[in-house]
Amino acid sequence: MKESAENIEITRNELANRLFFRLYQCANMLHKTGTRAVESEGLTTQQWAVLGALSQNPEGMSVGDLARYLMVSRQNLSGLVSRMERDGHLCSAPDGRDRRSRRVTMSDSGRHVWQALAQPKIHAYYAQALADFSISDMSHTLHYLLQLLENMKRIDASGGTDSEESE
Repeated sequence: MKESAENIEITRNELANRLFFRLYQCANMLHKTGTRAVESEGLTTQQWAVLGALSQNPEGMSVGDLARYLMVSRQNLSGLVSRMERDGHLCSAPDGRDRRSRRVTMSDSGRHVWQALAQPKIHAYYAQALADFSISDMSHTLHYLLQLLENMKRIDASGGTDSEESE
């Protein structure tokens, strides 16, 4: 019985390693191929994510809220927001609710780039990247990715993993 439990653990670890390596590869390919899909609009996948988040929040977001939503550091996001402001895609101003915080909104130019120029290319990219995925496949994949994300958020909130705490 013990040998069977050990074999199951070995199999789980091997599959976990393959799964996380594939996620790593997918993230890298998303950055590479996604950026290529929108580069003619002067965008990267990071900028695409910022514009996408702000398109869902037309009243804008504080830099901190945007960083939490995108799950990136404020430092990395601040540089990105500054470049996007310089390029005319975003506007930022002191937040009326918290003067210490900046509120970021999409500029008229950024909204045009997002809606008229980038969206059709993004939708075409989705169609290519998800070719041969049924609606059911996409729904199941989304379910499992959300489940994985929630588990990772718990790890992040606890400041580490169980194995680190037991060492």
